[in-house]
Amino acid sequence: MKIYMNDRLVDRKDAKVSVFDHGLLYGDGIFEGIRLYDGCIFKLDAHLERLEFSAKAIMLPLPWSRAALTEAICETCRANKLKDGYIRLVVTRGEGSLGLSIKNCEEPQLIIIADKIQLYPEEFYKNGLKIITVPTRRCNPSALPPAVKSLNYLNNILAKIEAQHLGYHEAIMLNDQGYVAECTGDNVFVIHKGKLITPAASAGALKGITRATALEIADKLNLPWEEANLTRYDIWVANELFLTGTAAEIIPIVEVDARPIGDGKPGPITAKFLAAFHAIVTKDGTLI
Repeated sequence: MKIYMNDRLVDRKDAKVSVFDHGLLYGDGIFEGIRLYDGCIFKLDAHLERLEFSAKAIMLPLPWSRAALTEAICETCRANKLKDGYIRLVVTRGEGSLGLSIKNCEEPQLIIIADKIQLYPEEFYKNGLKIITVPTRRCNPSALPPAVKSLNYLNNILAKIEAQHLGYHEAIMLNDQGYVAECTGDNVFVIHKGKLITPAASAGALKGITRATALEIADKLNLPWEEANLTRYDIWVANELFLTGTAAEIIPIVEVDARPIGDGKPGPITAKFLAAFHAIVTKDGTLI
């Protein structure tokens, strides 16, 4: 397996960063998770734009052009003979001194990993996934904007641990006001009384690329949608519920907090979203 490090491909065993890299020491860096379908990188431009926005938000200059990053990503996929898989694009602040100051961090580090991934078993896409709400709250957007995909995921990791200890694969996280923010790694969508509803970024939700794709699909299906505050009650009484994410794609939810969603089976509208998503994944992207 080959890993792209800064300006060259190296063997996995040689892919190393300094112990003084601020990405390791403080989670100071950003990343993108990107999917590859049949040799086509899905919505690469949208991912790179979000990476650029994240970098600007944390004042991390990117010395690579979008074209250079595109070629590096494609080169990594080709080197690993990958046609379908998952790409992790990471930029750290780089090596510096101990302490929070970034003044000595002069060279950001670029890491690109391209490998296969299967987040959930296939049966969950067919039969639906059961999830719970966990105690760990989403960070307040005024403290750290959720639009920044930073390397510090401890908040989400703690919520994931809570879910897994109780035997669940995924969990809903609330914000500090008690409204639904997102799941540990996925965006949340409710379908209720003929309308699609999802939390806004101001509630603590990531502006997911697959989330945006789901909203585009809603427009194509002539399904009205809105961003709104959702309570646990709104989730429990929903007609249908699904999650979106780069790794998860679109996955139906059939139970939340021991309460069946709708009739406890994946709903017909969710099925339309799944079909529409699978129809476009190789049409809206960049060939490697």
